[in-house]
Amino acid sequence: MTNPLRSPGDRRLPRVPEPCALVVFGATGDLARKKLIPAVYDLANRGLLPAGFVLLGFARRDWGHGDFEQVARTAAQKGARTEFRESTWQRLSDSIKFLPGSFDDDAAFDTLAATLADLDATHGTMGNAAFYLSIPPAAFPVVLKQMQRTGMADNSECRAWRRVVVEKPFGHDLASSRELNDLVDDVFTAQDVFRIDHYLGKETVQNLMALRFANTLFEPIWNSHHVDSVQITMAEDVGIGTRAAFYEETGAARDVLQNHLLQLLALTAMEEPVGFDAESLRTEKRKVLGALKPPVDLAAHAVRGQYDQGWLAGERVQAYRAEEGVAADSRTETYAAVRLEIETRRWAGVPFYLRTGKRLPRRVTEIAVVFRKAPHLPFAKTDTEELGANQLVVRVQPDEGVTLRFGSKVPGTVMEVRDVAMDFQYGEAFTEASPEAYERLLLDVLLGDASLFPRNEEVEQSWRVIDPIEQFWAEEGEPELYRAGEWGPKGADTMLAREGRCWRRP
Repeated sequence: MTNPLRSPGDRRLPRVPEPCALVVFGATGDLARKKLIPAVYDLANRGLLPAGFVLLGFARRDWGHGDFEQVARTAAQKGARTEFRESTWQRLSDSIKFLPGSFDDDAAFDTLAATLADLDATHGTMGNAAFYLSIPPAAFPVVLKQMQRTGMADNSECRAWRRVVVEKPFGHDLASSRELNDLVDDVFTAQDVFRIDHYLGKETVQNLMALRFANTLFEPIWNSHHVDSVQITMAEDVGIGTRAAFYEETGAARDVLQNHLLQLLALTAMEEPVGFDAESLRTEKRKVLGALKPPVDLAAHAVRGQYDQGWLAGERVQAYRAEEGVAADSRTETYAAVRLEIETRRWAGVPFYLRTGKRLPRRVTEIAVVFRKAPHLPFAKTDTEELGANQLVVRVQPDEGVTLRFGSKVPGTVMEVRDVAMDFQYGEAFTEASPEAYERLLLDVLLGDASLFPRNEEVEQSWRVIDPIEQFWAEEGEPELYRAGEWGPKGADTMLAREGRCWRRP
């Protein structure tokens, strides 16, 4: 349905979805309470939800609508980005529903299908629905088969659109990823499947495309003639918390490298798309991921580590193996770093260093493009002792913005050149705060805009890179220990030092 307030092609005015229901499976879990429900409230507070909207929770709790409404209210008050307004909540609370049931309960899913049909008459949802699988991946098959059995995933039968949101990890390896993709695609049509990677919803990630393609300043030097290397970092200062069962099965490479960091790499390295529609963006990202090859020398270019006890922010923290639910002899990596190359004319010979880890000194995610040093410096050697390489750093979180590092003369009577920084921060440049990633991505799901969602081909291409690394680590010894509060194991520093480089310290 066309918005009558917008002229064709005008993307500046707010986009409001058609009437619909958002069904959240696992509505009482951490993801729903900390991210999804606050995002729904923020969308309502900004006037971006349609009048005919229903939030329908489904979980194994003996609750009624009022119980879930109270839980949702508390979640919105604690986690919402925008100011909590009683008037907004009252409008939203009238459209909050809850259905109890287990995933193998046929009667519960029959009730869910009937409820969705009734919501068209009672709330004007037009029969449209998006299903968010906020559940463990092991539960996907039974839920999807229940939806197939009841016909609630069939657009033709429902005479409306039906979409599904799948949370990462998208499988455990390439084989399981293909099985999951086949299962999802057997129930939903390909254009109705939204594989969510919340990093792609962050404003700074999207700004990377604006930075490259809306300016003539950077694109001419965005290649191997001028770029020495690229470092993509996702560092966390926290441990695994209560996620031991998940983390023991997954590890850092599957949890972060396979999805978040490879997607950031693809956006950094891709060619200019013909447009910013979903298919054009995916086409260019697929080319990058298809040109990625696992390291030939895995022993030298794939490093894993596991945090040991240490000091972080003035507090003593325990080792990973001492965490509740972790095996005493666990070989699961909490740190992973790899060196990759992209076999294209633009990037031939440029190393892309990716790293992620827990219990590192600070929480930060950034993309650092390190440029080659000037081939000739007409200065005395002592004049440039403190001059490093030029860098363009895109800070994804927490201090969203962009930093450009370059050399400048130090004031005084002698020639001395050192690094200075020119800094752009979102919070200072714009009066409106950036929306949370889930806020943007949920809105895109309801709008049917798949631009920021990877397709199954991208997922499978990522697994082709990660699988050989995981297989190599499985056959090797234990991960290298690093003290909590340090920037990872020594092996990660050695990996770069062999090539005369070092990790950037954010």
